[in-house]
Amino acid sequence: MSSSSTSSVNGFYNPTFEDYRRMAQDPSLSCYEKVGFPDAYRKESEPFIFEDILHKLPTLNQKNKVVLDIGPGCSQLPHMLIALCERNGHTLLLVDSEEMLALLPDKPFIQKHVGQFPKMDAFVNEFQGRVDCLLSYSVLQIAFKEGFFQQFADTALSLLSEGGEMLLGDVPNISKRKRFFASSNGVRYHQHFTGENTLPTVQFNQMEPDHLDDGTLFGLMMRARLQGFDSYLLPQDSRLPFANRREDLLFTRP
Repeated sequence: MSSSSTSSVNGFYNPTFEDYRRMAQDPSLSCYEKVGFPDAYRKESEPFIFEDILHKLPTLNQKNKVVLDIGPGCSQLPHMLIALCERNGHTLLLVDSEEMLALLPDKPFIQKHVGQFPKMDAFVNEFQGRVDCLLSYSVLQIAFKEGFFQQFADTALSLLSEGGEMLLGDVPNISKRKRFFASSNGVRYHQHFTGENTLPTVQFNQMEPDHLDDGTLFGLMMRARLQGFDSYLLPQDSRLPFANRREDLLFTRP
């Protein structure tokens, strides 16, 4: 197992865009490890993840829409999305590094756009207000780490058509993590996971600028609302590997 994949188990570690480019080219990694997760955390759970996504993005089950996936990676999730888009007659836009996109199939309804969103002026200008359904899963934390997560969210919102919807999924929230590990359920989870009769370390009311928390997520939601979008913070399906410490942000354009 790669060091990147091992580090991601804690729910906080996020490789950079350049890290993912290198991982995509590493033949020793599985498709799940290439996107920063151990096989045990994704191999069996991705069907449940996709089911959860479909529940939150009903537009995907409609016909002939423009669908955008920012940072699809190369695990089984994008393949599930590709198959669904083909069945439903969608146009599918995929934005990622050249190395990641090369690992996904080429089909007539797929447009591959190479780059690190939102640093893609030509793409943003071309699809302004044209995207009916936007998915970005386990990606917002990369933009946060690299210092442009507000620009990421603002620019993504600008692409939505009227009635469009956007899911920024699988977002680590250190506040949620603390609440969980301060609970009896969290203590049992910790002891089962570590195999030791110890208590998890939880510290409230301290500055942690390197982590997304309630304040940053609610701030993004309020920022979107002030720009004319509806926003919601949603729990993940309990079958998902990080449901006890990650959440999903849903935005819709009225």
